[in-house]
Amino acid sequence: MSVKPIREAHVAEPGLAVVEIAAADESTAFAVQEALAARWATALADRTTREPGQPGVRLRTYLDLRQPSDPGDGPAQTA
Repeated sequence: MSVKPIREAHVAEPGLAVVEIAAADESTAFAVQEALAARWATALADRTTREPGQPGVRLRTYLDLRQPSDPGDGPAQTA
């Protein structure tokens, strides 16, 4: 299985990010994704992938740091 390339649209503006998660198992990968989604607008992945010969699972999610996940939260803050 080959890793899908990151498309320019996913990082076309400041505040857009692609996050690749590597974890021991699916539960952990989805828990990390949920933690990110609780803070920022996130395009959620519904499955993980396994790379032959590599440990654990992988998951790719897309974040928009410009928008909070809850409109009542106001603009996302950066450190």
